[in-house]
Parts: sequence; C-alpha cells; structure tokens
Amino acid sequence: MLLEVRDLHVEFRTRDGVAHAVNGVDYAVDRGETLAVLGESGSGKSVTAQAVMGILDTPPGRITGGRVLFRGRDLLALKEEERRRLRGADLAMVFQDALSALNPVLTVGAQLAELFTVHRGMSRKEARARAVELMDRVRIPAAAQRVGDYPHQFSGGMRQRIMIAMALALEPGLIIADEPTTALDVTVQAQVMDLLAELQREYDMGLILITHDLGVVADVADRIAVMYAGRIVERAPVHDLYKAPAHPYTRGLLDSIPRLDRKGRELYAIKGLPPNLMDIPPGCAFHPRCPMARDVCRAQVPPLYEVDEERGSACHFWRECLDGRTG
Repeated sequence: MLLEVRDLHVEFRTRDGVAHAVNGVDYAVDRGETLAVLGESGSGKSVTAQAVMGILDTPPGRITGGRVLFRGRDLLALKEEERRRLRGADLAMVFQDALSALNPVLTVGAQLAELFTVHRGMSRKEARARAVELMDRVRIPAAAQRVGDYPHQFSGGMRQRIMIAMALALEPGLIIADEPTTALDVTVQAQVMDLLAELQREYDMGLILITHDLGVVADVADRIAVMYAGRIVERAPVHDLYKAPAHPYTRGLLDSIPRLDRKGRELYAIKGLPPNLMDIPPGCAFHPRCPMARDVCRAQVPPLYEVDEERGSACHFWRECLDGRTG
C-alpha cells in the first residue's frame, strides 16, 4: 500500500478550548488509485491532509495519536528535514486557492524551475526548459511565451493548472488535491478534473481528492471516504456509494445534488449545522441532524460497521439506510 493513515487524531488548542478536528481517521490509497474524501466544511478533510503532508500549523494544531505510513515508513516519526525532502519529491499537494499558494512576485516559470534546481541540481537553463515542458503538459497555451508571466496574469483555471504542474514536477508517488475546483466555473471544473485523472493514469500516482461536492468526483474516484466531525462515517467503492449509501449523512449529501429529474422541486438541504468541534455531541455526532436518530444514537458512538468486504458505515442502523429507509 502506498499510503496508510491509521487512527489519526489532531486537535487545536485555543483560548476557548480544545477543538477535536480529527478523531481516529483511517484510510489508505495505492498507486494508480483515486480516493475521494468528502464532507462539509469543518469535517476534518483538509486537516487530515495537512497532517499527512507535515504542514499542519503547530501551534495551535497538534497530532495527538496515530500513524501515517508512506511506503511502509511512519512519516510522523521522521525528523522535519526528512519530511521536507519527501515533500515534492514523493508527496505533493495541490492547494485550494492557487493565487494565494503561488508567490505573486515571482514568475510562474521561476517557481516551477526552483523545484528542479533545488531537488534535482539542474542549471537555471535546464530548469527553465523543464518548466516550459510542464506548462505545456498541463495545456497552458503558448507555454514558452508565458513562462515569464506572473500568477495574476493567468485566469483561475490556468493558475490551477500551474499548481498541478508544480505538484507533478518531481513525479511524486502521491498527490493530494485539496478542493482543486473551488471558485472555478463548471466548464473549467470539468477540464481540471479531466486533466488530473489523465495525469494520474499516465504517472500511475496515488491521488487523494478532497472535496465537499459529490458531483465532482463521480467519474474520477475509485473509492470514497465520507467524513463528519473528524471521523470517517462511510467508505465504499464510488459506484456502490452512489447507488445505495449506507449512512444517512451520505444520503443527505447525495440528495442535496441538483438533478434534472427534480426540476421545479425545492432543493434538499440537511437540517441544522455541523457540530462545534469543541463540543461534539455524545453518541453519534450526526444524531442532532439525523432523520433516523434513536436513543442508542444519542448514547453510543457507532463503530465503523463492516457492510461488506469493501464497505463500512458508522451508523447503528446502516441496514435500514442501505434499504432506503431514512425516517
């Protein structure tokens, strides 16, 4: 297995208390595989990715337990210098806001070339040539002419392509893409997702795709892990999850997607708000918003029940949910 996250716990200590952002997350991804991690804002998706990459803001963030195994090595046991050498060369990340992630005072060519001069010891001329090749590979028009442009001179979709080029530069084994299509229009979203999927197949990389949008991942993911209040509440192969979700939160997310066959109907929304991570409800954290909630849900934290060999659901009544009975 390329990457295994085991029982990961992350908390943030603030003046107001301790926010339990990640509470025992387990997931794995192999080469050539795409894992989509889904959930509302605040569910712990990005914090888990930051812990894997070793870029968690510390303080206030702190990893309090678990293991992150990359090709069998526990990343959490490595010294910072070793982690730094792995970033870019073996693990790379595509950030949500490309304009903020790119340096505004350096040309995109200089930022791409720096990866090759620092990690590969190339000359400036060789590194610039590789930068042009990468820009061309991610379909930046007239790459040789635009290599000297600054980030603000590119559109949002083109900046996101440059971020993908930076992630691919050193041909890492794993890329984590954190909301890579946020703030892009629907057409550009599709182009960026198609590009990611094509490059993932070409380089045989593992890809973790973090998003809150189930519609974005339908055609590119192999498996999906759904997060809520810092825990994985359902995991399944993508087609099984879309066909018959085994957790009421997943079903709520699916029902919230606009559909042509529901034209004219009011768009469904999950009732209530995500929980305060400083005061997570007892029992199942989703129970205050769940149409299936019963007394046991308010008292007992559900384990991740084994639905079958490839599926799990953290719902006491997953069988009823799987059958489509949610209330």
